[in-house]
Amino acid sequence: MSSPYNSDTYPLPMSVAFSGPDNTGKTKQIGILARCMGPAATSAGPLDHYDPRWAAIKADGMARWWFETGPVEEVADVLTTSYLERSRHPFSAPVRLLDRGIPMLEASVAATVAVREDLGAEQAADRARLLLAPYETDLRAAEKGEYALVLLHCDDSEEGTRRSLAHEVTVTGTYAAYQRHLHEQINRLVDDGRFPMAIRIGDRPTIAIQDEARQLLAPLHPEVPGRALAGVHVTALGGMSESGKSTAGEYLRTQHGHARLKIGYLIEEAAGRAGIHDPYRLGSVVQAELIVDALDRFCQDHHFLDSVSIESLHDFDSTAELARMLGPQLTIAYLDASEATRTRRGTAGTQDVVDRDLVKSARGADKIVSIAHEVIDNDGPRLVLERRLDRMALDRRWPEHQPSTMPVNALGLPVHLESYLSEFLDRTTGLRPLIDLLAVTGSGARGKYQHGWSDLDVLVVADASSLGEMRQILADLEAELGGVKLGMTVLTWAECRAGAVTSRLLHVLALIGSGALVPLWATPGLALPAPDAATDVAVSLRDGIQAAIEIRRQLLKGTFDLRALYKVTALLAKIQLRFCGIECPSDSDALTVLLDAKRQDTSLVTTACTERPDAEALARLVLQAWLDTLPGETR
Repeated sequence: MSSPYNSDTYPLPMSVAFSGPDNTGKTKQIGILARCMGPAATSAGPLDHYDPRWAAIKADGMARWWFETGPVEEVADVLTTSYLERSRHPFSAPVRLLDRGIPMLEASVAATVAVREDLGAEQAADRARLLLAPYETDLRAAEKGEYALVLLHCDDSEEGTRRSLAHEVTVTGTYAAYQRHLHEQINRLVDDGRFPMAIRIGDRPTIAIQDEARQLLAPLHPEVPGRALAGVHVTALGGMSESGKSTAGEYLRTQHGHARLKIGYLIEEAAGRAGIHDPYRLGSVVQAELIVDALDRFCQDHHFLDSVSIESLHDFDSTAELARMLGPQLTIAYLDASEATRTRRGTAGTQDVVDRDLVKSARGADKIVSIAHEVIDNDGPRLVLERRLDRMALDRRWPEHQPSTMPVNALGLPVHLESYLSEFLDRTTGLRPLIDLLAVTGSGARGKYQHGWSDLDVLVVADASSLGEMRQILADLEAELGGVKLGMTVLTWAECRAGAVTSRLLHVLALIGSGALVPLWATPGLALPAPDAATDVAVSLRDGIQAAIEIRRQLLKGTFDLRALYKVTALLAKIQLRFCGIECPSDSDALTVLLDAKRQDTSLVTTACTERPDAEALARLVLQAWLDTLPGETR
């Protein structure tokens, strides 16, 4: 639809009409957007404000008048007069929000006559156009002054009708028929281009619909915010007094970068903007809307945020409404602790905990456990709580990945090492597997194995209970290694999920998750977390620090370990490149790329494996490149 305004310098006021069948959330979407925009938006209010005849109609029973007693000409006239008076009503805010636009008038009249006169869809549409013909000029002008947005359950009229009726407590046959015809008429108007903007709501939560609506409307007027909590995940912490909510909120802030907010602050901040003096007297639905509004504003002001924690959930009904509004963007975490534990933690005495519990219970705070996504037992030590929070936070940030596998002979390892790995797998992955996954890492995984130089590095995911049997298997097979040093690392699946791994192992998980490293075996259905690239790079800093220290330790030795120095120098080079967005798994490639970027002699990479002076010169160059990243100081 072309803009009804012509200003190129300053946007003139704009009317946006939210249309759609019953129970698609039009009123709620208008309310959320109006509250977010504050004085920049105004709601036009209900249609019955614009014609005095509505008072008598409602007193005598609106449904009876609409479908039985009122002549269809009168029904059409009252509706049309209301729509037109609303369109003429002056408004000063930059944006006016309308509940139902002009095309909805035609759809409503057509659906009404279809029910009352037993007409088909096309006949009803023709009848409606005939009834509205006397107002055609005014209606056309009013429609040109609106931006039309329609909310649909779906594209199928029958399914849409079912969804609309499912929200009603009682449904009469007449109302059900009206809804069916209304869906058909709205879909017809969508096909005719009368609704240029259409949103299919499906089963999506309220805030997702609001976000899509804003994306459609924001280009039309600068006062409309572009997004609604886009990409932001909210962790809401609940629990009784002294259950550990504050501790959990602070840990999520310091360790996982969550913004930490108090629900009381959010409600009072949003209420203050809306001129609401006592928000706690309002219903649970409005309180949830206030929370979402304040969150929305906060995240718009802090656009870099992707994770927020709020505490403490105090009311069951408002929490349930919050879940409906935010959907999968919300995780409700309930911290559960015994009364004895909570009393012991209280600093103001037993009675203080009891009194606060009574207030919380009266609001249904104890019932929130029944709708929580995560119930965390916090009777134990803090370390248990933190690992559970780690897993909860990382489950969202690190997607699960079911790794594919490849045969042992695809690695290009020496024959005796292929035989060793095949035998180890045969003995650990039988009818009762001892392990969940095995992957060769390091140079052996990249076709860069060098006999006499490389180790055989292996990652195994297995329960700790398997260690005894694995130890015996390793002892039985040791001779087959032929003197090659085996570096086997064993992790549990729980450690992987909670991110309780070293930075190097996190890198291995990231490689497996991206498909850059393919395991030799994985139990069917095994899903491992795939750490994101940003985290992988960030945590590798620790290895860089350690590598820089280790290089100097080697250089201080009278006779340094040539292989150890080369490997740690290559590691430091890889980490520096990783911060430049370059991933070089090969030691020689990483060293070559770094030296080339620093305009240094790359021939050292080849000779440093055998010549000690060159190994030392290479180490010094890579170390200096690392030290050059530090700020200089005047001493």
